[in-house]
Amino acid sequence: MFKAVGFQLGATVVAVIIAAIVFGVHGAVSAALGGAACFIPNLVFALRLKALASSPGAPYGYVFLVGEVVKLAAIAVLLVAAHFLYRDLHWGGLLIGVFLALQANFLVFGTRT
Repeated sequence: MFKAVGFQLGATVVAVIIAAIVFGVHGAVSAALGGAACFIPNLVFALRLKALASSPGAPYGYVFLVGEVVKLAAIAVLLVAAHFLYRDLHWGGLLIGVFLALQANFLVFGTRT
């Protein structure tokens, strides 16, 4: 799970570099906000599952499903917050950051554990 978060962080850095080249500084900041809106909730979710794994008899399936819903809601809230709090938001940069951060999970399948 932490490997996926690491790949998302790396993809966000790549997105920031691409957005900086294509859109400039505002695009780079927007890409960072989009990527962070994806990998921060995933990091919190991974930390919660790791803490739960050490407790015997925990309702792991229930916590996983509820945590996944909360994670998706947190991503949506962070993206809306980015829209309202960063006045120079560049939508192209934001979408690059979100897209690359979400697609980075597929890179995990190609690696060995």
